[in-house]
Amino acid sequence: MRRFGRAVVLVLPAWVAARVVVAVTLVVAHLTVAHLRPGNGAALLRVHQGLLGWDAGWYQSIATHGYAASGRQSLRFFPAFPMAGRVLGWIPGVSPGTGLIIAANLSALAAMAVLWILVDREFGDRGLARRSVWLLAFAPPAFTLVMAYAEGALLLCATVAFLAIRTGRWWWAAWAGLVAGAVRPIGLLLVVPVLIEACRTGRAERSFPAVASRMAAVIAPAVGAGAYLAWVGSSFGDAFLPFRLQDQPGHRGVITSPFASMWHNLVAASHGHHLGSALHVPWVALCLILLVVAFRRLPLSYAAFAAAVLVVSVASSNLDSFERYALSGFPLVIAASTLTSRRGVERIVLVLAGVGLAGYALLAFLGVFVP
Repeated sequence: MRRFGRAVVLVLPAWVAARVVVAVTLVVAHLTVAHLRPGNGAALLRVHQGLLGWDAGWYQSIATHGYAASGRQSLRFFPAFPMAGRVLGWIPGVSPGTGLIIAANLSALAAMAVLWILVDREFGDRGLARRSVWLLAFAPPAFTLVMAYAEGALLLCATVAFLAIRTGRWWWAAWAGLVAGAVRPIGLLLVVPVLIEACRTGRAERSFPAVASRMAAVIAPAVGAGAYLAWVGSSFGDAFLPFRLQDQPGHRGVITSPFASMWHNLVAASHGHHLGSALHVPWVALCLILLVVAFRRLPLSYAAFAAAVLVVSVASSNLDSFERYALSGFPLVIAASTLTSRRGVERIVLVLAGVGLAGYALLAFLGVFVP
């Protein structure tokens, strides 16, 4: 715990700086929305909702009223994060919506601290740890870590799980995976790195407690997600309803070829139908480059997890929110940080990332970009 406390202090400047950028951007959105998007009621609504806009509004509704009152579409959102907001909402003077914002930001802070510890332990390079934390904080899609989104909670679970499996604390990995599976569907992908590490280290110790702890860690994400799906099945008659709802047009859409998805987004952008569509394709290309770097410079479990996240993120007919999904593959951030060891390069990258963070946040607050 002492090491974690020290790590929190070390990452606090990056955490605070990113939130200042997003807060200032939200103020700018309030001041400019009438001029930038005159007569656009949807944009006015997004700005008014602020940190509780877009999917955060669904989490707020679930935390406040529950799934039944929020409608069937709310079943797309897994329960652990809105439950945290509801619990924090029991504090006098704290609403469930405010509780979600608190939970999201504290989870992001803790995730950044665990990332620092993980990178420092894995590579023995405090410079790399510092760069990874700052790049995670300032990555353009990281404004969702400030909003009432579940990304911070998922990142915390993922970093804890990685630290646990790389240090042989398999029961910790099991608990982290269990929660991750109940936070977001993508939490299921933690099965990939856990299984790789379990196979890699399993030959060294074959006692029953060791085997049992590894098995528990491998199946935990599926158990966490399965518990929610079982409840949906018993309450609504279709355990896979959350996934079927996501397949509908306007959401993630049906599973399709990544090349077909990118082509669809390019065509839409060329016809001026959706500005955000044009922004996804270069990010996909950048993430693929970073994935190659990850396979070359990081342990296999890290690169495999990032690959699994990217495959799921691009294999849908709608690439909206791709950047946010890709951010969950945090090894990509570490891979990017290995390329910025020169001080000048680091400064340029962070400045560009900060500009992108503000720009993407502004587009999201104005209703142009889907976070």
